[in-house]
Amino acid sequence: MPAASPDWGPFEAIRGLRPSGVLPQVTPVRRVLSDLPTSKDPYADAQAALAPLRDRIQPGARIAVTAGSRGIHDLVPVVKAAVDWLTTIGAQPFVVPAMGSHGGATADGQREMLAGLGITPESVGCPIEATMETVLIGTLEDGTAIHHDAIAAKADGVLLVNRVKPHTDFRGPIESGIAKVLAIGLGNHVGAASLHAGGIPSLGGNIEAAARMVVAQGKILGGLAILENAQEHTAGVELLEPDGIAGPAENALLRRAGGLLGRLPFDELDVLVVDEMGKDKSGAGMDTNVIGRCWVHGIPEFESPSIAAISVHSLSPASHGNASGLGLADVIPAEMLSQIDLRTSYVNALTSGAGGARRSRLPMVMEDDEAAVLAAVTMCGRRDWSELRLARIKDTLSPNELMVTPALLAEASDRFDLEITGTARDLTSAGRLGPWSER
Repeated sequence: MPAASPDWGPFEAIRGLRPSGVLPQVTPVRRVLSDLPTSKDPYADAQAALAPLRDRIQPGARIAVTAGSRGIHDLVPVVKAAVDWLTTIGAQPFVVPAMGSHGGATADGQREMLAGLGITPESVGCPIEATMETVLIGTLEDGTAIHHDAIAAKADGVLLVNRVKPHTDFRGPIESGIAKVLAIGLGNHVGAASLHAGGIPSLGGNIEAAARMVVAQGKILGGLAILENAQEHTAGVELLEPDGIAGPAENALLRRAGGLLGRLPFDELDVLVVDEMGKDKSGAGMDTNVIGRCWVHGIPEFESPSIAAISVHSLSPASHGNASGLGLADVIPAEMLSQIDLRTSYVNALTSGAGGARRSRLPMVMEDDEAAVLAAVTMCGRRDWSELRLARIKDTLSPNELMVTPALLAEASDRFDLEITGTARDLTSAGRLGPWSER
């Protein structure tokens, strides 16, 4: 974690502000997951899935392969598999960023985001071509303008690559997946803003309509859909045909993905301590399906889990300062302020429309990690800290590895799906979160 800026500015007044109390010790536990579908070779699975496209691609054809901004476990091998397969049949593949307004809504920023995820010309074996320019494809009945990446529009074909999973903002037959990376990801800044402008309740239907409109142009070859299991490892890679995008075939993949989603093993928590958030973890910085918070006007809140207070302690380097979703947290340490690029964060929030209004707010700022956790505990509504239900996770991609307080440890001891993996230790040391492994 980088050092905090020596100039605290308006936050100078919080120096020395420290809630009183002694935090209970925490013990590492792990959720035991058995019989999870897992791909033994995502690269080979991706290449096998592409076989039906062989006769549809002419030698020499320039094919755009998409790569988004999410931290998908096997994004690099799947994209490389697509590039290698296309090269083998005589095509000329290149990668195009498909991430809407991320990366500060600049081409260079999006290249940097891809590099942070491991997608470089060297790692995937082809050029990366990026632009914020778009072409106007058409307009939906409600006036939403549908834009498409200008470079992808000039290609001979487009192969979409994305993970299919429940969306962090809404529920519907089509959520986060192939249709979304086509409609919003390849819509670049202007297209993403246009789709979000009507509010979250209309977003799902507009993504479906926009994706079908772009598919009708005839250049979409299909989508490599990545499914991940509850351990965030690849469960499978499947080809979604063009006529299945934003249709029943994609809905079937979404339903399968929902059944594989990793979740916290506890439905009721007083405090959740999250080491790191970021755009590589989730579009909302933290997966709302994991933390049980949506906080978008017009969208119902989750029934579970119920978490009284959340402290977040750092922003991932791969986010490049984009702290979109920071408002989902209640407390952060001052050190985290130096990691945030407000312009990049606000560009993303403004593009998200209603999805950015509440989530872009600044949480309470405390002096250090320990003070942040103490503040969260103080405000969680639990009078007797010996009964405190506190859990710590690395990020919302890793909800199955936790540190828990004695109140939760007693519950874990009686459950067959949880195992204790270490001994009790202090949650913080010298004001910082303690290490995960014993030294």
